[in-house]
Amino acid sequence: MFAFAAFGQRNLFAVTGSGAKGLAGRLAMEAAARRRHPGAAGGPGAQPGASFLQARHSSVKADEAAGTAPFHLDLWFYFTLQNWVLDFGRPIAMIDSFELLYYYDEYLGHSMWYIPFFLILFMYFSSCFTPTKAESSMPGAALLLVVPSGLYYWYLVTEGQIFILFIFTSFAMLALVLHQKRKRLFLDSNGLFLFYSFALTLLLVALWVAWLWNDPVLRKKYPGVIYVPEPWAFYTLHVSSQH
Repeated sequence: MFAFAAFGQRNLFAVTGSGAKGLAGRLAMEAAARRRHPGAAGGPGAQPGASFLQARHSSVKADEAAGTAPFHLDLWFYFTLQNWVLDFGRPIAMIDSFELLYYYDEYLGHSMWYIPFFLILFMYFSSCFTPTKAESSMPGAALLLVVPSGLYYWYLVTEGQIFILFIFTSFAMLALVLHQKRKRLFLDSNGLFLFYSFALTLLLVALWVAWLWNDPVLRKKYPGVIYVPEPWAFYTLHVSSQH
């Protein structure tokens, strides 16, 4: 119950954060207006107490123009519905709190983190093209970093269970390379490094899945269509259990 309350509070803070940004924007506009007109609010030419009276008068006008603050019906409705269904209705419906928290962590949290992560990588990759083919080469330091980079992305994909997101990003990168090639644009050293890292990751994931394809325990743990076992699950079931 406390976990759901904390989750709801985080959602509430995320929604109300836009109001804080709007307030900061209004304050910045007011500060700019004061710099343009120094005597309007507390400047050298302002009379004593004038800034206070002007601020009070402007706030009264703003309140009269705005009227009552809008009620966020969608926010409070879904928040109340979530509390009733996930707290009061939990014993009645066969919903385990730990399973719900696991869902928030493994699926919702991963999506909120990895989707922007791969989107930023793809945006960076889209800027790594050059019209000079001589610049489309990798230095020795980049070649040495391809292996640890590919290993890291392999761990990210398998442990984070984001194979679908990774494969879509890889296909998008390949499609962009083919499209830019028609314009006689080639990948520079940074683009080649990222492209080869993803290619190595795809190869490692394929070898990992082929190696554990007939494992009965992991097959039972990952019964879905896409079978990509987590490294920590393999370690827990087959390595740590033997010690």
